[in-house]
Amino acid sequence: MTNPMESPLPQDDLAMAQAAAWVARLGGSVDGGDGVEFDAWLEAAPGNRAAYRRAVLLWQEFEARAGDVLAELGPRGRQAPARPPAARRASPLRWLAPVGGFALAAGLALAVLPALMVQTTVTSYATGKGQHRHVALADGSAIDLDAETQLRVTLSRSERRVALGDGQAIFDVAHNARRPFVVTAAGRTVRDLGTQFDVKAHGDQLTVTVARGRVEVGSAASIASGRPVALAPGQRLAIDAAGVGRLTKVDPAETFAWRAGRLVYRAQPLADVVADLNRQFVEQTEIADPELGKLPITGVVVLDNPRAVVARLSLMLPIKAVPSDKALILLRR
Repeated sequence: MTNPMESPLPQDDLAMAQAAAWVARLGGSVDGGDGVEFDAWLEAAPGNRAAYRRAVLLWQEFEARAGDVLAELGPRGRQAPARPPAARRASPLRWLAPVGGFALAAGLALAVLPALMVQTTVTSYATGKGQHRHVALADGSAIDLDAETQLRVTLSRSERRVALGDGQAIFDVAHNARRPFVVTAAGRTVRDLGTQFDVKAHGDQLTVTVARGRVEVGSAASIASGRPVALAPGQRLAIDAAGVGRLTKVDPAETFAWRAGRLVYRAQPLADVVADLNRQFVEQTEIADPELGKLPITGVVVLDNPRAVVARLSLMLPIKAVPSDKALILLRR
C-alpha cells in the first residue's frame, strides 16, 4: 500500500484513513509481507497505533449497526423526504458526527464492504526451537508465541477462535462482547472476558495465567459441577494429565518473563526445566537418572546458551553435565 508523502488532510484524519485501509486490506490476520509492511506503518508515526485501534472499533460498531447504515445509504434513504429536527437527531448515523470528515468516509467504506463483514479467515502459525513470534491480528488483538508452538487462528464475524496445539502463547485481546475470543487447548476452552493471559499446553496438561482482566476455563474436572472456572488477574489454573486442577495466586510477570529470555521457577522439578530448555535450544539436554529429574528448582534461568544454563543449574543442584555426541547429559554430582 502506498502511503502518500504529502496530503491536504489533517494528520489525524490521514492516519485514520490509512488505518481503515489496513483493516480492509488485512481482513483477518497479519502475516508474511503484509506483516512487515504493517509493522513498518505502525512505527512510522506516533498516532498510527491509536488510529488503527480506533478503526477496528469503528468497524466493530458498524458491524452492530450495518443494517441501519445500509438502509440510510440505499435509494429510499436518499430519496426520503426531509424529517423534522427531532427525527434527524434520532438517525442511526448521528453517532458518527464527532468523527472527522475523512475518518467518517473511512468508516462508511468499512460499513459497505460486505466481504470484510462476512469473511472468515483461517491462519496457522508455528515456531521452531528457540524461536519466538509476535502476531498482530486485524481485530486489534496480539499473540506472542513461545518456542515450538503451533496454533491456528479463525476470525469470523461472530467469533474469534484460536486452536493451540502443543506450546505456549500470550494473548493480549481487544475485547468485543459481540465477537468472543476463545482459545481451545488440551481439550479445554479458555474464554476471554477482556484480558491479557498466558496459555501453556503440553499433551493433556494445561496452565492458564491471567495478567489483566478475566478469563473462563471450561471443562475443568477439578470442579465437581463442571462449570467454567473464572480467573482474575494474578491467578493461575494448572490442570494435570489426570484432569485435576489447582488454582493459585502468582505474579504474572514471572510467567510472562519468557518473552524477555528468562524462565522463572518455584519448586518445579528439574525434568520440567529440562523440557522447557529443550524447546528453547537446538542443543538438547538429557537427564540420566529419572530420580534426578524430581529435584525441585527455585530460581531464574537466563536463556543465553544451553551450556551456560546447565552450568548455573549445577550451582543450585547437585548435578553435573557431561557432553556427548547428541546432548548434554545431566548426572548426579
